[in-house]
Amino acid sequence: MQELLVDIDDLEELYRCYMPYLKKGGLFVPTNMRYEVGHSLALRVTLPDALEDDVVTGKVSWITPQGAQSSNPPGIGITFLDDKTNLNSKIEKLLGTMLNSGNPTYTM
Repeated sequence: MQELLVDIDDLEELYRCYMPYLKKGGLFVPTNMRYEVGHSLALRVTLPDALEDDVVTGKVSWITPQGAQSSNPPGIGITFLDDKTNLNSKIEKLLGTMLNSGNPTYTM
């Protein structure tokens, strides 16, 4: 299974990448690589100020193509499937009240 490295440096970027509307959570990963919806991937995610990576498996559920009408970068949204490290919970804890803001994200 292909593994993508995702290094998120700050909470604002984490907010823009997080996909809370997915049942088990997910992340948008900016990339120029082409993927199909349903493609299985592993993510090795480094959250802001984390000492260790979290590994989660998932599937592509969102695609923003190169040259999309929005000003968002090209990339893919990965739905978490096997979240043994509780990455989704860690993200929600880090974002806290930011989750209720109306600020735009890479997917909505």
